[in-house]
Amino acid sequence: METEISWWAALALVLVLEGLFPFISPKGWRHMFAQLLALRDGQIRFMGLLCIAVGLALLWVLE
Repeated sequence: METEISWWAALALVLVLEGLFPFISPKGWRHMFAQLLALRDGQIRFMGLLCIAVGLALLWVLE
């Protein structure tokens, strides 16, 4: 039961963090999103892989 709550808490935290930048700076978020659309697929995949690696490393350190 405790693990299930942790998953929901983690999801809630991700949603809060994802919503901060567009809430604080909508123009900046729009500009960043336009730059993201200009990237090639390989560049976007690399950023995704980097995010996964950093997230897994953080989870490993925190355990």
